Amino acid sequence: MACTKPIHSPLHQWHCILRALPMLSPISTRPLSTASQSTPPKPRIPPPRLPANIAPKIFTPPKTIKTYRPPPSTAKQHPFAISAINESHIQTLDPTGARTRLFSPSNPDCPRVGDILLTTFTTGDPFSGLCLNIRRRGPDTAILLRNRLLTVGVEMWVKIYSPKVRSIEVVERAVKRARRARLYYFRKPKHDRGSVEGVVEEYLKRRRLVRSGAVGVRDPGKSAKNPSSARKGVGAR
Repeated sequence: MACTKPIHSPLHQWHCILRALPMLSPISTRPLSTASQSTPPKPRIPPPRLPANIAPKIFTPPKTIKTYRPPPSTAKQHPFAISAINESHIQTLDPTGARTRLFSPSNPDCPRVGDILLTTFTTGDPFSGLCLNIRRRGPDTAILLRNRLLTVGVEMWVKIYSPKVRSIEVVERAVKRARRARLYYFRKPKHDRGSVEGVVEEYLKRRRLVRSGAVGVRDPGKSAKNPSSARKGVGAR
């Protein structure tokens, strides 16, 4: 029959326990009186002094940045730059100043809206029509002419300072001065003037007679006082 008693003796068991103690984690031997106290900081060791030939290479002083004055303001030097540029363009495009005086508002004989104007170009056929609008914008000054060609309304913007424009003549003055600056209502069938080719043909015939001396010329001073009573057949260039 097998024996149920332990093989090892109690003394042998204690010997095994004591042999395994060094293998366990070390146990802190700090007393409880100092366990709650914080660890004192370690004293800082000053860095060693560097030699004189190495210190300037590592610790360089900050560099001084040279500053410059701002450039002069263009707005202060040229407060009216756009006007000066427009004047220079006008002098280049109109050296005699004839077209500037023609469309100047102070000129009593200047073309107005409602007048019939004849424009000739250096290339192409001339164009005539009723002046609907005069847009005064310096070198971009232009006039809007309307005519009816082959029962179709045609409008054209003509820039007076364009090198392709040879001349601008007033064929017929309006009977009354228009009360509007833009006569766009002439586009409606009710107020449409229609074709002005007949008026232009009469103007060209009379101009040829005047230049040939067959027809006398009236006093040109009347057109300055009363544009509505100005003669027909003498245009402004």
